[in-house]
Amino acid sequence: MFSNKSILITGGTGSFGRRFITHVLAHYQPKKIIIYSRDELKQFEMQQMYDDKCMRYFLGDVRDKHRLIAAMRDVDYVIHAAALKQVPAAEYNPNECIKTNINGAQNVIDAAIAANVSRVIALSTDKAANPVNLYGATKLASDKLFVAANNISGAKGPRFAVVRYGNVVGSRGSVVPFYRKLLADGCRALPLTHEEMTRFWITLDEGVEFVIKDFQRMQGGEIFVPKIPSIRISDLIEAMSGTRDFELVGIRPGEKLHEIMVPEEMAHHTFEFDDHYVITPAIKFFDKNINYAKNKLGEKGCQAADKFEYHSGTNPHFLTVGELQALDKITE
Repeated sequence: MFSNKSILITGGTGSFGRRFITHVLAHYQPKKIIIYSRDELKQFEMQQMYDDKCMRYFLGDVRDKHRLIAAMRDVDYVIHAAALKQVPAAEYNPNECIKTNINGAQNVIDAAIAANVSRVIALSTDKAANPVNLYGATKLASDKLFVAANNISGAKGPRFAVVRYGNVVGSRGSVVPFYRKLLADGCRALPLTHEEMTRFWITLDEGVEFVIKDFQRMQGGEIFVPKIPSIRISDLIEAMSGTRDFELVGIRPGEKLHEIMVPEEMAHHTFEFDDHYVITPAIKFFDKNINYAKNKLGEKGCQAADKFEYHSGTNPHFLTVGELQALDKITE
């Protein structure tokens, strides 16, 4: 799919961008992979790892629409991964989070339409469903913008979709590297915000593969949600430390006890497939004949049950302590 094509990744120096590039270079022969980000040091470090002749490194911020338009010239596919993601930082600096996560999202949309790219996928988060913090609220707004962008671009313009998934094992900012550092420093009782806390859990490779598959599946306007397991944070502590000893520190500002990826209110807009869910747009003008129950790969889904909710605390699939230990070794 990506052979002889040009791909641009906003926020491409992050965990997702690095793993995506590794995968694409191993399986395709792209014309160009453009890393678009604002941190020159991270780009310099990345160039030491990825110096393939197809690689391009563009300094720029998603807040700068004109720079985005220039970067997207002759680009086929865009992955929008740039975001301010730290929940407490967003609570303390709300306007900065809005500028990047909402205004930046609109700039990516405008640039993609101006450059007439083929397909755009925006990465979202479980925190965008029924958000209780500013970060989640900005990502919900971003999701809505990308879904509605299909109506703006028209029948022959770029197609836009969203991928929403849970906590990525070992990514920057996740609890796993934080716990690893504490254990390496001799910590005996890892901090736990609440004994009942649960989270959706996905590996970086699974996230990358899901996004690539969704480029093939998408018709425009979908929010793709993978079927993934949940974990109990107390089980994660036992898997990593060998003991269930922990120190209760209380829920952080803006933090949820459980996560939701498909809220009950969206059940009537949701189709269930074998390995994922699709939340369909409430309003579509660009092509009223799209059948979201069958995607571009020919996979067929069925309408989700009434009052269905995809919730990390009621998910039927939880990883055991042993499975978490095996996963920790893989992602170490």
